Amino acid sequence: MSDSSSITGLNWYAVQTLSNQEGKAKKYLDKFIAIEEMDEFVSDVLMPTEQITEVKAGKKSIKTRKFYPGYIFVNMRLYDDDGKLLQKPWYFVREGQGVINFVGGDRPTPLKKSEIDRILNQVEESEGKEKPKIEYEIGEMVKVNEGPFANLVGKIEEIDPDRGKLKVSVSIFGRYTPVELEYWQVQRTEES
Repeated sequence: MSDSSSITGLNWYAVQTLSNQEGKAKKYLDKFIAIEEMDEFVSDVLMPTEQITEVKAGKKSIKTRKFYPGYIFVNMRLYDDDGKLLQKPWYFVREGQGVINFVGGDRPTPLKKSEIDRILNQVEESEGKEKPKIEYEIGEMVKVNEGPFANLVGKIEEIDPDRGKLKVSVSIFGRYTPVELEYWQVQRTEES
């Protein structure tokens, strides 16, 4: 990533990519910024993602999910001081591997500050956090898949999304007992 403070007229632009080619487009642009001497025009290429945990057959796996499938965001100088399109960076991005076009076609409009701030906040909030693929609700019935309470059915009493934990009331010997479980240790029951 180059020092963006040295580039004037920087704006974020949305760029449409081929389906499932967002990563390839980002990698290509990142790789060739220096090689093609584009660092005077292109500061950053962003593909916003989050980590999703999923449990299949009792195994926990972590996948990366894109916030905006089919799009990447490029922080770049696309117009000169007179508002004329700069051909070099325009073609650099347009001809990138996996790229279809700028959103806005031949006269792309930069994203509003509020739009890019929302996207950057989304990325920042998801960093270092795993989010379950399934969202749970208080009062929902779940079956415990793992641990000493496996196969018991309980009701969700509390949800702690920051820690990825649920407090579930399970019936043990006819008494309801609150148990703290990880998201991936439970699954929805058929009746919910």
